Amino acid sequence: MSRLRPLAVLFLAGLLGACSILPKSEVLSFYRLPASALPAHNASPRSDWALRVNKPYSNQLLDSTRIAVLPPGDQISAYQGVRWSDRAPLLLRDRLIAGFIDDGRIAAISSDESRLHADLELDSDLRAFHSEYRDGRPVARILLEARLVQSGSLRILASRRFEVSQAASDTSVAAVVNAFGQAGDQLTRELLDWTLERGQASRAP
Repeated sequence: MSRLRPLAVLFLAGLLGACSILPKSEVLSFYRLPASALPAHNASPRSDWALRVNKPYSNQLLDSTRIAVLPPGDQISAYQGVRWSDRAPLLLRDRLIAGFIDDGRIAAISSDESRLHADLELDSDLRAFHSEYRDGRPVARILLEARLVQSGSLRILASRRFEVSQAASDTSVAAVVNAFGQAGDQLTRELLDWTLERGQASRAP
């Protein structure tokens, strides 16, 4: 027993030493996508069709919780120590749904998660959801290829590219996130008007 005790002490000391050199876990801050409520159009007639908003397709870089940034040059990076509260395509889909519901002119809104009956579907590809530097200033950029699709037949009724950029007030992460929120608000307004116009046209006799 007297011989085993020193060995046990040395073994324990080795474990403690190994623990001390393990990398510390990164402390993360999480951000929601800011959003301003769209004005309600209570006096306007509501559509007689239901819309399903699908999660946009995207590449692996954007289908992530990392807040992507393109500094000067071609290297793609991400802000350190911060994350979106959800993957970017899901954040944008939920922002669009909330805006469409706020507006109130489409009779029924659902997402691809619920798979409820819908007459039309809003399908899309998310090509850009990152900040990039222009003249030393970060700018939030969103690029969405949208398609209005007839449910059942999956026939594309209309398609359009939407591109929105919003400069941040300064270089802080909080300012960049706020710029993403403003860009998301503008994209939602433009996409809503287009969806209503093309959706109504598709339902005309």
